[in-house]
Amino acid sequence: MASVISVGDESLRLCVFDLRRGQTEGQELDKILFFHPPELDVSTQLSVIGLSEGAIWRIDALRRVLKEVHSLFVMFHGSVRALLEKEPTGGLTRAQLYPFIADYLSTFQKRSRSEDCCCDLFVGKKLQLPNFRETTLSERGTVQMLTLARDTALEVQSLVQVLDSCAGNLRCHSMILFQDLLVSTTLSADDTVNLFTFTVMRLTSKALSSDASSWSYLRKGSGSSEVSSRSTSAPVGSVDSLHSGNGDNMLHVIRPLQHDKWKKGKDGFLVTDIWGLETGGSPDSAIPTVWLQQTQERVYLLAYQYKSLTLLLLLPTTAILNGDLSISAVKQQVIEQASLRIMKIEEKISRGWGGENAYHVKGYRYLVVDNDMEISRASPSGKVATLAKESLLALNKLREEVDLEKSRAQKKEKDLEICIRAKNNAWVIARVSRGKELYMALEKASDTLLDATDAVGRFSNRYCSGAFLMD
Repeated sequence: MASVISVGDESLRLCVFDLRRGQTEGQELDKILFFHPPELDVSTQLSVIGLSEGAIWRIDALRRVLKEVHSLFVMFHGSVRALLEKEPTGGLTRAQLYPFIADYLSTFQKRSRSEDCCCDLFVGKKLQLPNFRETTLSERGTVQMLTLARDTALEVQSLVQVLDSCAGNLRCHSMILFQDLLVSTTLSADDTVNLFTFTVMRLTSKALSSDASSWSYLRKGSGSSEVSSRSTSAPVGSVDSLHSGNGDNMLHVIRPLQHDKWKKGKDGFLVTDIWGLETGGSPDSAIPTVWLQQTQERVYLLAYQYKSLTLLLLLPTTAILNGDLSISAVKQQVIEQASLRIMKIEEKISRGWGGENAYHVKGYRYLVVDNDMEISRASPSGKVATLAKESLLALNKLREEVDLEKSRAQKKEKDLEICIRAKNNAWVIARVSRGKELYMALEKASDTLLDATDAVGRFSNRYCSGAFLMD
């Protein structure tokens, strides 16, 4: 289990614990797998765990943060339960969790005041909750798609087929991003979300540029000094060299979310030393591997980049280990068979790309979520930042109301509409219909409720194929 508890001094305690452990008197500390801040005394940590065991979640956005870091951890290291079964003392699990969560949290950097739409999770020694500006019109656990012209979409489809052929007769998967927007994927929805999140965090051209200003909800940064100095090693049962989640040999603990560890090679492929080399010195052992939920297999992750286009190719590790395929051969095939297509597609998309405000709709601040496809689209963060504080607070209340209604429905699909008049006379409106959700803020003070609902209807017709029209 994972939990976040607020205390009187407004700081936050973040903990990961296993309720099956530490049930014997004197061994209570054994149930703690991760705790922030780690320097707190044992009695305080145990008291927080006690509160967490009975806590009830009230903030859906925070739950999504915890779900995201858990999904990423499983993708790289495997499930926490499997790690505990593999090494019952918990030393391996702690050694993996501490640096991983610390590296994840260091991603969140305070943006410039002009953007004013994101807060730093670390302020001094305190771990802060994301603020309402960050969570009202964004949705974690989803991907943001790039809309393509028909001819470009056909070229992308052809490229995907070429990438698949680069692995010969073996089955492989691919994903393509333009900047931090998804262009194509052959993965399941869950695997797509996990790899998309990681790619935006560490692999895109913006993530690789230390001075880039990403407009996605994820941001590249150097990390907090508090994280690097205090939270990257486990104080209890820490180990320097244990079985890694990427194999069965004795390995150093990998940190896949570390900053500034990826660079583009001369051949266009991204390289990193995070995974190091196994004892045998096999070159393939230094290549990143991830776990796919849908196929329940571990695959090699190859990343190729040309300007703003990033491609991921996923190859089953069993095929490489069995000698059916070599990584170097696949890379050569990509360069020979796909590189010209990649250049052409990147240039074509770039010419038609409207920039950071491409999906801005004048007069609207919106978020559209397709829960079935795990896709979302929203007003650019810079535009959301122009909303008045009263509008943002009303949006936050609106989302809490929708979360409450959804929990009452107990996963049964229920169409609903909620309208709230903010203190500044703005209208904030939510509509939920057949697995899709629309959240909107309209700040034209003279609008009546009828005007506002008509505006939502026009938006639905033009941009959502009428998905949110109410009878």
